[in-house]
Amino acid sequence: MTPPSRDSTSESDLDLDYKTAGFSKRLGFGRRPALVVIDFCHAYLDADSPLYAGVEDARVSSERLLRASRAAGIPIIHTRVEFQPDGANGGVFFRKVDALRCFIEGNPLGEPGPGLEPQPGEVVVTKQYASAFFGTSLASTLTALGVDTLIHAGVSTSGCVRATALDACQHGFVPIVVREAVGDRDQGVHDANLFDLDAKYADVVSEDETLAYLHGLD
Repeated sequence: MTPPSRDSTSESDLDLDYKTAGFSKRLGFGRRPALVVIDFCHAYLDADSPLYAGVEDARVSSERLLRASRAAGIPIIHTRVEFQPDGANGGVFFRKVDALRCFIEGNPLGEPGPGLEPQPGEVVVTKQYASAFFGTSLASTLTALGVDTLIHAGVSTSGCVRATALDACQHGFVPIVVREAVGDRDQGVHDANLFDLDAKYADVVSEDETLAYLHGLD
């Protein structure tokens, strides 16, 4: 039987096609979660920034997740991007994307967005590449904390969120991506990446489902 053309397949047919082929299995929340807030800084929120993405709704959702995670007492990780002035520690990535100059050390655009500032005792991971795992101690930190599930919030869906969720899967942590708490500069790109993540690497879940899980933790 010839599969339907992707150009003519409706959203519901596409979901069915992937599930029939064996994709999109649900992993489910584990017992020892942590929250990672990925790169949610002024560079994505300031309208004058080259990285401005119009993701205020995602920021507000991330703030709610952060409050609930603190109330639940789970580990919280914040990531930030920072490059030395000449960008040498950013390698090819820094050369590829001029907008990354927003993250040269000392630039206020690299500071956390309102309501998302780390509190004492919360881990801050400084990185130079898309994944929060690449070249950092994040995997070791999560393992030492006994974490089995990593809840993802932040930006951008197609970049650092996707890369981090993929690496979480590859390091053995169940990746949970909260749909309302991640954002991108283009809705189509955002939706396509969430679909692919949910099909292959992560569970993409609603904020309400995640909050209910956090509120139910002992």
